[in-house]
Formats: sequence, structure tokens, C-alpha cells
Amino acid sequence: MEQGNYSVGLDIGTTKIVAIIGKENDYGKIEILGTGRSKSLGVHRGVVNNITQTISSIQQAVEQAELNSGLKIGSVVVGIAGQHIRSLQHSDYITRPNSEEVIDDDDLEKLCNQVYKLVMLPGEEIIHVLPQEYKVDGQSEIKEPKGMYGGRLEANFHVVVGQVSSIKNIGRCIKSAGLDLGNITLEPLASAEAVLSQEEKEAGVALIDIGGGTTDLAIFKDGIIRHTSVIPFGGNVITEDIKEGCSIIEKQAELLKIKFGSAWPGENKDNEIVSIPGLRGREPKEITLKNLSKIIHARVVEIVEQVYVEIKNYGHEEQKKKLIAGIVLTGGGSQLKHLKQLVEYITGMDTRIGYPNEHLAGDSDEEIASPLYATAVGLLMNALETTNKQHAVEEEAVVEEEKVLVGQEHSGSTSHKERKSIFDKWSEKLKDFLDNAE
Repeated sequence: MEQGNYSVGLDIGTTKIVAIIGKENDYGKIEILGTGRSKSLGVHRGVVNNITQTISSIQQAVEQAELNSGLKIGSVVVGIAGQHIRSLQHSDYITRPNSEEVIDDDDLEKLCNQVYKLVMLPGEEIIHVLPQEYKVDGQSEIKEPKGMYGGRLEANFHVVVGQVSSIKNIGRCIKSAGLDLGNITLEPLASAEAVLSQEEKEAGVALIDIGGGTTDLAIFKDGIIRHTSVIPFGGNVITEDIKEGCSIIEKQAELLKIKFGSAWPGENKDNEIVSIPGLRGREPKEITLKNLSKIIHARVVEIVEQVYVEIKNYGHEEQKKKLIAGIVLTGGGSQLKHLKQLVEYITGMDTRIGYPNEHLAGDSDEEIASPLYATAVGLLMNALETTNKQHAVEEEAVVEEEKVLVGQEHSGSTSHKERKSIFDKWSEKLKDFLDNAE
């Protein structure tokens, strides 16, 4: 089966690596064709720190997805996270040579490309340039300037920056696993794509994706991304605390957290006790659930408070920037009992758990619709979107060529032929960059 009508998202997380193959059905929903997951061994806090282990984990997940679906995986869209990610606001403008012509894609592209030339700190590279609002000849708050007249076009941009070495390492792992890198997307953006509705993005919402190694934050208001941040703590730190606090091994701590863990200590009675088998014939350990939830509570409060500081930094307390839709929690860590109540208590904001099932076809596996797979589903959506764009460009090129062959008048239309989105251009730049890095 050719790569054309299905796409692949690959989520390289700290605890798991997920490969997910899917295609769009006739109703515009995503049909999952196959999934594969493996334990992630070479990633720490969202950053690759052991290339060999990461490659073998990626290969395991990919092979499983291929077996599941009977398809061959070629190109993948990958997510990037880690504490090296930072975002900044930047304004830029271009002066158009002829204000009598309407603004078109070329002008927007030129403006975005100008932002890519920004001088970054040594060792950093721009990952995303996301336009927020445009201004045309001083007229502000324009969402779509295409088709308007104007001499000076300016925009505010949300620029996401990451470390060159981390991006290179991900590229290297993908290449060595025998795959092509289709695109790199910021993980909080992918998760947001999968679990947020357009109404929430308009009203103002903060998406908190609690993963194993990192907690990612993306804030939307008026349908536009306003703030992104990656906090270097996640579910693994909670497991680590349980392991230390109860003197047990990691595997047991993880199981305890999933089965009996709660973020709210008041819920458990003093006499509720769990018995854990001792190692190699040692006496079993008895742990009270109250103590367990106290340990979890302390760490979760710390994570939530750090996220809340970021939400305040964005300016949530100002009337104009208020996040009316509140908070959406997703990621594996969001499945912790009573977390929703704790987040509401600390932030005073409405909270819900985000499931990526809105965009999936009705007969999808229940497991895929869990918050655990939000990022992977978002990456798959990004992959499908990129594929669709490429098809549209190719079809347009074919139509244009036919027009030329027929000898019709096609004044100015051939310039459409090879139009690429800024994203595709960036992917090409990245590919060249990775090839040269070898």
C-alpha cells in the first residue's frame, strides 16, 4: 500500500514511544489503522540522552504498528518537548512594493521567512513561527489579511525556540531507525490539536499535558496560540517520590500510583492499608493509603503551582486575557484520581480531562481515546494535514500543467504551481540541516 493515503505520528516520550498509523475517512474523521508502543529507554525529561536505546525503542514501536496494520511505515511526524524549549513574542513587518495589489500568500510567506532570520542564542534554532494578529497600514486586529489592499503588512508572532542538538538527535534517531522525518511539531501543540475544541480556543483555555518526564502547557485565546511552555517535571517524579518515601522498587511504586494513588489526601481513611510483597523472601511491606496520597499530593501541588505561575505570566488575571474555558488536563498523568478537583482548588479555574476521541472515527479502539495517547493522535492529525496539503499542491500543479498544454491564457496562475506552505519549506530546511549534520 502506498504512503499516500495514510500517515504516521510518532510520539517519543519519556516513558513510552507510540507509533500510530491512520487515514481520514469519508466523514473527515480519523480511522486508526494500527498502533505500536514500546517502553522508552533512552529519553530523559523529553530529551534523547541515549541514541542507541532510543533507536531500538522506536524500531520496536514501529514494527508493532506495522504488524498491527499490515502497512509499511515510511515517513513520520515527530513531537519535540523538553526543558530546552522556550517561546517568545516578536513583531515584524514588510513594506510591499505595490500597495495597489492585494495581499497574497507570497506576502505572508515573506513576512514569516523574515522571522526565521532572527538571531538566536548560540545552539538554538527556531522550531515554529506562529502568526497571531496582523496589521495592515496601522489597522490592527486583523486575523486574515489575504485579499486586502495595503502597503505595510506587520504581524505579532509567537516564536518557539529549541536546542539545535536536541533536534539533531531526534532526526538522527529517526534516520537510523530507517524512517524519514516528515515534520517536527511541538508536543503541546499536537496535544492541543487532539483534545481542544475551537470554542475553547476562542474563549481562552490552558492545556496542561502531564507526561512522564515533562508537563507541557499551551494557552489559547481568541483562537490563537498565546503562550507555550515545557516544565521539566511529570509523572515520573511522583513515582520517584513514592519509591523513596515508601522504600520500594520503582515497578511497585508505579503500580501503587496507578491503582491506589490519589491527589487528595482527605479521601483515604487511616485504616486503609496496602500490602506489598517483600523482595526475595523478605517480609511484605504495609503502606497506608493516606501516606501514599500525602506523598503524591505534595508533588502534584508543586507541579500545578509551577504551571499556574506560567498561566499568570501569560496575564490570565487581566480582564482581556481571561481564560474563560479554564483548564484542560491531558496526558497519562491526568488520569490520577482527584487531580481535576485539586487543580480547580489551586487555580480556581474550571477544569476538565481532555480525551482525543472527538476527531477519531466511531469504531476506534477505546485505549486510543485515552488521554495517554493525546500527543500521538495530535501528531497523526498533523501528519494527515501535511499529506493533504501536499496532495492539493500536486493536484494544482497537474491542473496548471494541463492548462499550459492546452495553451490557455493563464496570466499569473503558474506562480501557484509550486506554492509550498511555510511549514513544508521549514521541513526542507530541517532535512538539509540534518543531512549536513551527519
